[in-house]
Amino acid sequence: MGIRKELKNSGDVEDFIQGEVERIREVVGEKRVICALSGGVDSSVAALLVHRAVGDQLVCVFVDHGLLRKNEGEEVRRIFESQHNIDLRHVDAKDRFFTKLKSVDNPEKKRKVIGEEFIRVFEEEAEKLGDISYLVQGTLYSDVAESGTKDSAGVKSHHNVGGLPEDMEFQLIEPLRSLLKDEVRRVGEGLGLSQEIVQRQPFPGPGLAIRIAGDVTEEKVRIVRHADSIVTQEIGDAGLPIWQAFAILLDIKSVGVTENRRTYAYPVVVRVVDSRDAMTAHWTRLPHELMERISHRITREVDGVNRVLLDITSKPPATIEWE
Repeated sequence: MGIRKELKNSGDVEDFIQGEVERIREVVGEKRVICALSGGVDSSVAALLVHRAVGDQLVCVFVDHGLLRKNEGEEVRRIFESQHNIDLRHVDAKDRFFTKLKSVDNPEKKRKVIGEEFIRVFEEEAEKLGDISYLVQGTLYSDVAESGTKDSAGVKSHHNVGGLPEDMEFQLIEPLRSLLKDEVRRVGEGLGLSQEIVQRQPFPGPGLAIRIAGDVTEEKVRIVRHADSIVTQEIGDAGLPIWQAFAILLDIKSVGVTENRRTYAYPVVVRVVDSRDAMTAHWTRLPHELMERISHRITREVDGVNRVLLDITSKPPATIEWE
């Protein structure tokens, strides 16, 4: 699983950055590198760290798999094109991911399908660019811990750990593999990454696919994306310092009533947690007025939903994500 590196102060952060820059330069040499950039804090910090080491030898690829949060693709391009001098390529891969996910309802299989398809996209982009040897990923210590090792049982595969295909053509560079989330944020600050990215809420690589119980369809993604945007907007407007908040769509329907007419629609679960490192987490108590606004807006504004539930389970026994 690798050795944990604890970054307890600014000196530790500076030493880590310098050490990783030197190690990456030694490993990569004059070869070119491709980075899987999602716009989240992990991949962004990994990208800046490798860019500091090898400069223009790095090409970042943002893959839109159709499973992103509302306006996420536009935000990533705006931030990285305006604030960081990094070669960024955008790939629209929505159709191929939805095709691969058709009728897949097992969470482990979802993660593996998405992990493999990501690699295939990167291999195709690397072929276009020519002579790409290394793939950068923002894998964290918590990802590796949950995925398990050959000697220990995993909780669930992460698309960037257990979900990778065995015949992958790249060699991996994972500079954050020994760190936890709060340490990654401090490294990001040390690299000059904007607070907009450093303090961004965690978002899984498989995206909204693992926030949909059961099979993944474009209609279900539309529903959970809209509900999720309401949750994050309302909590943001309330000014609460929440670590992570999101919506989950369940694979059942329930009877409801709207304007004196029977409805049969999906329930949405609201999940709000506080954590420091994602290894453990506690569910967050929201003001009743805020919960009422979230429920009211989701049931009124999101077609296909007639019930809102609140997940009040900590980690452990639950994981933060449902799948």
